[in-house]
Amino acid sequence: TSNRYFPVYTLSVLSPPVGAEEWKASVVSSMDALVDSCVVVPCSFSHPKETLPTARLRGQWHRTNDRDQLIYYKDETRVLENFRGRTQLLGELGKGNCSLEITDIKSHDNGPFCFRIELARTETDTQTKDKFSFVEDCVTLRMMSEPNAPSLTHKDPIQGRPFTITCSVMHTCPTNKPEITWSRGSADDVTESHREIQRGLWEISSVLTFIPAEKDSHQDVTCTVLFQGRKTITSSSKMTLYVRRSENYNYIIIPVVVALGSAAIFGGLCFLMVKKYNLFNRLSRISRR
Repeated sequence: TSNRYFPVYTLSVLSPPVGAEEWKASVVSSMDALVDSCVVVPCSFSHPKETLPTARLRGQWHRTNDRDQLIYYKDETRVLENFRGRTQLLGELGKGNCSLEITDIKSHDNGPFCFRIELARTETDTQTKDKFSFVEDCVTLRMMSEPNAPSLTHKDPIQGRPFTITCSVMHTCPTNKPEITWSRGSADDVTESHREIQRGLWEISSVLTFIPAEKDSHQDVTCTVLFQGRKTITSSSKMTLYVRRSENYNYIIIPVVVALGSAAIFGGLCFLMVKKYNLFNRLSRISRR
C-alpha cells in the first residue's frame, strides 16, 4: 500500500524592498496544511551589519495584501481575531529564526502570509522606522481536508523467522508530530524514527518486528496514524499476511543420514567378520603344525 506523497516544496530567497538591501530572509514558499491540525513554516533571516538580541527585534507575520492584517504579533490585541491563540514564533529572532507555527488550521488559512521585521534601537522603542516586509514571495498554504494514508513497506513473511513492516507518513508539523499505532504487537516490538526530508517536510516511521506463525496467515496488520489537533484526525493502511513455510530439507537429509548410518554399520560388521575369519585361518594353520 502506498500513499500520495506531499509535493516537492520550493524555497524562496526573499528580496527586500528598496532601501532594505541589508536584510535577507528565506522561507518555504508553499506547503500543505492539514485542516484541524497544525503546520510549521520554516523561515530564517539575517542582518549582515550587526547581531541584535531578541528583545530588540519584533517579528510579525501578515497577509500579503495588507500589513495591518497581522496573523502573528507579540501583542495579540493587534492580531486578527480568528488567528489569536493559534500562532507563535519558534526559536529566537536574535538567532535569525522567524519560523511560524499555526495550530488548529482552518480551511481559510491559505494565505499568502509574509514575514516582517522591526528593529528597535531600545527595548521600549515603538516608533522605529527600521521596518522591513519581505513581500515579494510569501508562503501559501495548500489546504488538505483529509490526511494522506501511510505507506507500508515489507518483504514476504516466512514462518518462524523475524519479519518487519515499516509504516511511514509525511507531515508538516514537527512540533506536534503524528503518532503511529499498530493492530498487533507491544511497545517492545516497535521502533520509531523522525527525520526532515527537506525544508518544510518531515517523515515519521514506525517499524514493527515479530515472528509470524502458520496461524498468522491471511490475518490483517493495520497501521493507524493519529494527527495532532483539536479533532481526532486519523488515517490507516493495512496488509494481509501470507506466511510462507520455511524451507524444509528433512525429506532429503533424513534418508541420506539413515543410508550413511546403515552403510557404516554394515561396513563395520564386514570388517569384524573379515578380521575374525583371518584369525580363524591363522589358528587352523598353527594347529595343523
